[in-house]
Amino acid sequence: MREIGLKNIISKVYSGSIAEEVGIQVGDELLKINSHEIEDIIEYKYYLADEYLEVEILKTDGEHWIVEVDKEYDEDLGIEFENPIIDQAKSCRNKCVFCFIDQLPPNMRQSLYFKDDDSRLSFLQGNYITLTNMSEEDINKIIKYRISPINISVHTTNGELRKKMLNNRFAGNILNILTRLAENNIEMNCQIVLCPDLNDREELDNTIKDLGNLSYSIGSVAVVPVGLTAYREGLHKMDPFNKETASYTIDQVQKWQKKFKSSIGRNFVHVSDEFYVLADRDFPNYESYEGFPQLENGVGLSTKFKYEFYQYLRRLPIALKRPKHITVATGTAAYKLIKTMCDDLTEKIGNLKVEVICVENKFFGGHVSVSGLITGQDIYNTLKDKYLGDKILIPESMMKAEEEIFLDDYTVTLLEEKLGVPIQVCEVEGKKFIQRALNLRMK
Repeated sequence: MREIGLKNIISKVYSGSIAEEVGIQVGDELLKINSHEIEDIIEYKYYLADEYLEVEILKTDGEHWIVEVDKEYDEDLGIEFENPIIDQAKSCRNKCVFCFIDQLPPNMRQSLYFKDDDSRLSFLQGNYITLTNMSEEDINKIIKYRISPINISVHTTNGELRKKMLNNRFAGNILNILTRLAENNIEMNCQIVLCPDLNDREELDNTIKDLGNLSYSIGSVAVVPVGLTAYREGLHKMDPFNKETASYTIDQVQKWQKKFKSSIGRNFVHVSDEFYVLADRDFPNYESYEGFPQLENGVGLSTKFKYEFYQYLRRLPIALKRPKHITVATGTAAYKLIKTMCDDLTEKIGNLKVEVICVENKFFGGHVSVSGLITGQDIYNTLKDKYLGDKILIPESMMKAEEEIFLDDYTVTLLEEKLGVPIQVCEVEGKKFIQRALNLRMK
């Protein structure tokens, strides 16, 4: 019989896959590949790359199988595991002065309070890690198994300042670790959460300079403003960015972009869209974002959305057969842009009215303005007494990944019932936004 609590349990076998062909089933446990025990998803993917495999499986009835597999180099077995990374995710032991999780309101779902700092999640899901919660063995594993690219929260390359910002006495050797990873050809993207009077201005210059010296291995650097909620009691006192300080940061980074463009042929470092909103300045052009490598950090998302929107709108001569009234709910940061775009949409399309409503984030309070942190109850309280037309459009960035659930556990279905109007969750993509709004066939 099998032991209880095993971690490599198979939860899905894809139809037509190698696994299905050789008789692997849901509930079976993966033990070894080519005599190597599989401790986590990185080892699984690494050993899976061989063209000949001996896969050891423990069946649900306790029987051991060794399955021989001949396959293409990049061909998968076609299985998923109950735990996506197989091993337990590593939690963060830092106490960062800017940590957003420490600023969450009470009584939210428990999973939101978990701080991950796991290189495997960085590789698989794009999560940012500080590298402070890793052993020498973990660093060696990144290099050995070519875990690349990984996303790293740097914040500053000043060792003493980084110890202070992360409240971790082991956080100061970041530059040495980055250099070691770079010398072993590990691709990286870096993030700097910028905090006024801590790691900005001269400290930011020094950090960008240090990271620029590793540009042969670092793909991009994002500078994002610290997010401050109303729940900061007992935390490090910190002022938010304002129009003046945001504008200074934009100018500072643009000077570095010119230097990097001249020396390495690319901009390398970018500030997030929030800085341009705070400074009330136009977003950079589409080409300046060089493929948008930092969209998850809000770098260039507005420019990309706008570009896609107008590219599609220009070739869309259409008038609706029946009048349509749509409500679009968005956060304060995106309101101005979305309002302008929707005004242009209604001017181009006959029989269409689009009302854009700004939803203030009262759930988190403070200075939280991005649409991705809007909650269901804030949408409800903002829209409940308004005429909402035929349907409401909301961006999928407000949703929990792959689920129609807001951060406050409101579901889209519940919100529809309370408001009495259908809700359309829309991809953050300009063309699809128009298609969802007009009920056009998706292409």
